[in-house]
Amino acid sequence: MAKAEAWRMEAENYPVSIVVPPRYADLDTLGHINNVALAAMFETARVHFHHLLGHHPSDAGVRWLVAAVDLKFVTEAHFPYDVTIYSGIGQIGNSSWVLYSAAFQQGECVATCDTVMVLHGPKGSRVIDEQVRAVMAANLARPARVGAD
Repeated sequence: MAKAEAWRMEAENYPVSIVVPPRYADLDTLGHINNVALAAMFETARVHFHHLLGHHPSDAGVRWLVAAVDLKFVTEAHFPYDVTIYSGIGQIGNSSWVLYSAAFQQGECVATCDTVMVLHGPKGSRVIDEQVRAVMAANLARPARVGAD
């Protein structure tokens, strides 16, 4: 199974976070947080992150579509401990971007998630406008600089 790069499993490498409390209903028969429930928690974090971009895409007659999701489960997550999901932009293209996220429980990374998003309008893909691009660039996920103060 492919494992995320080591820097992706460090919370300080992400600019945005949200706490998502697990529900008892999120448990599987072994008492772990179910993988599908964890995917839904990543979805909650993705929506939270995208609200930071300043306006809803429908305001400009476009939609933000999920093109792909890549989840990597690192270790088991357990009830009742909160799940904190950290997120940041991984890559910015012309009409698409990748949101990097990592879920943590009690300080330990339990999963990572890469979501490819596409900007789409009535006539197909659309170019990301400069205002949104600037907010994305200000919220990059990246490894901490070595020797930074």
